[in-house]
Amino acid sequence: MVEHYYFCRSCLHRKVIVHTICGQAYQGIITNVDFNNVYLQVGGGEVQTSAFFGARNQILTLSLFTLLAIALIA
Repeated sequence: MVEHYYFCRSCLHRKVIVHTICGQAYQGIITNVDFNNVYLQVGGGEVQTSAFFGARNQILTLSLFTLLAIALIA
């Protein structure tokens, strides 16, 4: 779990796609990370997630325990 924390910290303020073990995918910018959660800002018009569509500047709280993969977007 500590590895997830440090990897998410290295992606802070970068655009990512986050995949969870539940099969959900979220696209946004990592705004904060603590030892339990990663905070992902979604919105701004062009971002579509499986949970929200057209949401503007929403912050999703995702548990580090549920993360499967994180991909950086250029």
